Parts: sequence; structure tokens; C-alpha cells
Amino acid sequence: MKSKEGLFHRLNTILHEDSRLNSETWFDVQPCKIYRIFGKSLVITQPSSSFWVYLLGILTTLQGVKFLASAGAEMSRTLWGWSLILWGVGALIAGTSYQAFGYQIKCAGRERVVWTSWWEIIYLILQQLSINVMFVGVVYSRLSRYFSVAVFLALLVSVFYITMVLNGAFKPIKKLITYELMVKFCTPFVFVCILLNLVLLIKSYNSLDGALLGVWFGLIFIDRLYWWYYKKGYSEKLWSRKRWFTENDVLHVTLILWVAYIAFVVEPLIKDGV
Repeated sequence: MKSKEGLFHRLNTILHEDSRLNSETWFDVQPCKIYRIFGKSLVITQPSSSFWVYLLGILTTLQGVKFLASAGAEMSRTLWGWSLILWGVGALIAGTSYQAFGYQIKCAGRERVVWTSWWEIIYLILQQLSINVMFVGVVYSRLSRYFSVAVFLALLVSVFYITMVLNGAFKPIKKLITYELMVKFCTPFVFVCILLNLVLLIKSYNSLDGALLGVWFGLIFIDRLYWWYYKKGYSEKLWSRKRWFTENDVLHVTLILWVAYIAFVVEPLIKDGV
């Protein structure tokens, strides 16, 4: 039992880059609110950011459920539904550790703040699986004869990525469990979908291909906007004026708009063998 506990706790040996960050300075570098619940203090980290990421998670999960409820015998709608549920649940899990309960998970009772948590490891896995399932759903709706090939590729990447991430968490190896690396694993599927939908759109116009191109280019735009905001240092500039809106907020707000696009533009068009 001790060896297992040690194995799962190795992740906590990756400390936060800022050695000055501790249970006291935690409240200086980001907004926090303290609530008294049943006589105990509960710290909510980044309340506004927590709102946006939880809203994203709830809306995305509900949209996935809506896909499943209307799927019937349509495999492509079922795949889209599970993809969005994985994405939405992943966002809820991520928001719990990165934002809302980060103090309790990474800081409280520790001499030094830890860099990540198992919540975030699970988020990385769910996010990557979400893109893989979405890719399979697109192939099934547009080129169903290649469905088995798409499933094989998605499973291969999924098994490799999960194995790599768990290896990075158990050893631990920081570079294997980063958000940036997860995005790199997702990006090839996005570009394959762009190529697929673009070729089919040119070959014989179909409104679904045009709508799906909006999904993929939307993801690329959101990613670029995230990094642009981050590199410009707007988060720090705003916080110096006691205004909190980070690159993560940019990501989550724009993804909410992206999910709305899927709900109103893409969902009505998704069906098998279009």
C-alpha cells in the first residue's frame, strides 16, 4: 500500500516554478475569496475565471448530451455527443484544479506549492480523447468507408498519449504532462479534418463541410489568440490594476462561442453518410 501511495504522490514532487509562492503569497498573485462553510474556511481561487471555465464545461457537456439525445441510429451524432461530453467534463475537472480549488489542491498544508495535480492529468487525457472521438465522428459522417482506419488511428494515438502522460505523472517527467504537448497531439487531427472537409467541399459542395471548416479554423484562431494574449503579458498588466482577465479566460470565453457555433450551425447538419 505504501508503495502505491508513493507512486501516486510522486506528482507532488514537481514544484511550482515560483519558489516565492506559498500559502501566504498565494493571495497576492491572484484574486481569491474566502467563504465560511460549516465553520471552515473555503478558498475559491480566481472566482471570475472559475465562472468562465465551469460555464464552458457545463454548456459543452449539455451540448454533448443533446447530441446523444437526438442521435437515434446516427453513429456520427453519437460520436460527436461523447466527444463534447469528454471535452465538457475535462473543462470542469481542469477548472477545479487550475482555478476554483487550486489552493486546496496545490497549496494548503504544503511548504511549497506544487505545479500540477491528478485533476489536471485526467483533464489532459479527456481533452485529447475528445479530439480523437470528434475526428472519428467527422470521418464517419463524410467518408464512412474509412471508419475503421479512423478508429485505428484514434485508438493508436490515444493509447500512446495516455501511456506517455501516465508515465510522465508517475515518474514524474514535467515535459510529458504539459498543456502544450497535449495540444501538439491534438493538432494533427485538426489539420487532417481541415484537409478532408476542404477537399470534399471543393469536390462536391456540402454545407456540412463548410460548417466543419468553421469548427477547425475556429480552434486554430482560439489557440493563436490565447498565445498572443499570453505573450503580450496582458494578464499581468491588467492584474497590476486589480483587474483579472487572463489568457485562460480568453481561451474559455472564446470556446464558449465555439460551442455555441457547434450548437446552432453544426449540430443541425450532422448525420451519417452526408
